[in-house]
This record gives sequence, structure tokens and C-alpha cells, in this order.
Amino acid sequence: MATGTFGTAINCMDGRVQTPIADWVKMHFSVTWVDMITEAGADGILAHGPAHLIESIRQRAHISVQAHGSGVIVVAGHDGCAGNPVSREQHLADIQQALRVVAGWGFPVQVVGLFVNEWGLIEEVPAA
Repeated sequence: MATGTFGTAINCMDGRVQTPIADWVKMHFSVTWVDMITEAGADGILAHGPAHLIESIRQRAHISVQAHGSGVIVVAGHDGCAGNPVSREQHLADIQQALRVVAGWGFPVQVVGLFVNEWGLIEEVPAA
């Protein structure tokens, strides 16, 4: 198997945001690979539940951190999301809440929030 460094992205399943998020993580964290953990509306799930999906995401993130040595977990949301069909402002709030949830898992990683806007541009979302 190929070797290299890893980052982790908790992202929507929407194919339009997979490559832009992976490319952003690779560029900003100088990693070779990005483990994608996808759910429809992942930012909303982490912010509001249900608990069994949050736990499933946590377990997959744990594998990425433990087995692949990921040093960063990105939580991403995007405009036009069918899984979390809310306003931009609500996405930003959901991402901030999701960052608190992920940070609470206690993994030794940096946690970063991203939002893909209506033009396909990636915006960093500061922790609240």
C-alpha cells in the first residue's frame, strides 16, 4: 500500500464537494491523502444528531487518527445541501457546533471548519 501522510474530512456525501475539500486539506496541511467520512448533511448531523450517526462518524474518525496518523479533522458544510437544507447562517452555526463536538472527542488533532459557498469557493469557519 502507498505510504504518506493523512488528513481527515467529515464531509457531505454530495460529490460536488468531495474534490474541492480534499484538495484544500492537501494544500493547507501538506498531506498526501484525505480520509473522507461522508454523510448527507454531515455538519447538521454532528450539530443536532441523531446520536447513533454521531457515534458512527466518531468511530470512523478514530480509525483515521489511530491507523493512518491523521493530524487534522476538517468538518465541512456546503451551500445547496440536500441533506441539511438550511441557510448559510445556519450552516455556519452547525459547523461551529460540529467543531465543538469533534474537539470533545479528545483526539490529538487540529479541528478545522470549512464551508463551500454558492460559487464553489471554500471559506474557513472559525470556532465559536
